[in-house]
Amino acid sequence: IIHHHIIHQIPPIVGMTFLQLPTSNLPPNFPLKKLFFLQQPPLFYFYRMSINSQLESRSNHVCELCSSTDDHLVAYTVPPKKDDSIDHQVVLCKKCFSQISEGNYTDTNHWRCLTGSIWSEVPAVQALSYKLLNKLSAEDWATETLETIFPEEAVIAWANAEDRLASQKIIHKDSSGVVLQTGDTVILTQNLNIKGANFNAVKGTIVRKIWLVPDNEEQIEGKIDGQNIVILTKYLRKTD
Repeated sequence: IIHHHIIHQIPPIVGMTFLQLPTSNLPPNFPLKKLFFLQQPPLFYFYRMSINSQLESRSNHVCELCSSTDDHLVAYTVPPKKDDSIDHQVVLCKKCFSQISEGNYTDTNHWRCLTGSIWSEVPAVQALSYKLLNKLSAEDWATETLETIFPEEAVIAWANAEDRLASQKIIHKDSSGVVLQTGDTVILTQNLNIKGANFNAVKGTIVRKIWLVPDNEEQIEGKIDGQNIVILTKYLRKTD
């Protein structure tokens, strides 16, 4: 299982296996802050420590999805779980890990392995397999597999949880569809009558350091003439 730590320069150490990857091969969400890196960019280095004995025993030293005997197996925590409990982890080879991290499932022939892994007795493997089969449901073999399995409700809930949370996430966007963040500067796109105040906000007024209304994607808050007001996102545009 790969463990990462911050360090700027390390000498060769007996017993450690170094893996060298160009940065272009790293997944978009790879935790760069936890990588080993030396003074030779753009190459990053990280090392493979001893595999957790319980995961090693459970996986029998192979990827729990495709059964590959990759030399660089990693422990992947199935979202939305975030801890390193082995009950929430699946042992993956480099190929499976990379494609899952990138959300790239175009190599459909590789993912036929899911027709076997879905029958695992390990709930984490079941949940990840079920989730990936649904992402590949345009493939006849994936649909047929989904129609023949009956996972526990808890496994299905786990498999669908990340996508469900993503769909429920509130995202604030300006009148042009640009995503807004707390601290942004915006400009009003029309004159606004400010209820409860003794002034109107004129088109072109700049509002700095806005903050987002957490339970309403159509509203932000900001200061105009020293007063905190709520502004509808459809009446503003983010500035550079």
